[in-house]
Amino acid sequence: MANIMSERPKRRTWDIPIRVFHWTLVGLVGLSIYTGLTGGLKEMDFHVKSGVVILSLVLFRLIWGVVGGTHARFTDFVKGPAQVVQHVQQEILAGKPSASAGHNPLGGWMVLALLMVLLALTGTGLFANDDIFTEGPLASKVSKAVSDRLTTFHHWAGYGLFALIGLHVCAVFSYLLLKKEDLITPMMTGNKVSSGEDATFGSPLLAAAIWGASLGVLWWLLLVK
Repeated sequence: MANIMSERPKRRTWDIPIRVFHWTLVGLVGLSIYTGLTGGLKEMDFHVKSGVVILSLVLFRLIWGVVGGTHARFTDFVKGPAQVVQHVQQEILAGKPSASAGHNPLGGWMVLALLMVLLALTGTGLFANDDIFTEGPLASKVSKAVSDRLTTFHHWAGYGLFALIGLHVCAVFSYLLLKKEDLITPMMTGNKVSSGEDATFGSPLLAAAIWGASLGVLWWLLLVK
């Protein structure tokens, strides 16, 4: 298998915006988990702010999934059930190299699931409260009962995120150990062993403008008093 993988050329697959998005999100999710579990006034202040930045990243990724480069677009990696089953049977179970230049069919659905859970998590967090000294930026806009209900949803979404992170990490290392397919290094270098044509990429300046606008609007609306 190692020989097969080494014979396949490396192609530029992940552009700078996708890589920056990915690793920034990893860091912020880690910060949010730590501050959420630790508690404390200072920690929860960071928790709220990191949640707003995560929401801006999710909004950016949803937009970039439409206007970004080849492998950033949802049309490139969101496949139907038949293609997912085919990927499992012909590539995963057979131990063959992935035919997908970007996200494979299973990975594509993992991306969508993570984005949807993060959207639910950050969205409900805006209205949540801890019954002590911290509440979301929009908690005062709804009744206490509604805020408490959304706080419960926020916690359940957190459990969902833990589950997806676990699945994602297990999948990445399973591909590495069982298929000898490295999915980590390409997300750092941008180059991935794959077949197919070279990809096109979106402008990093456009990506920065989209994320900057998303973050600026959310920060002003939610955090600026």
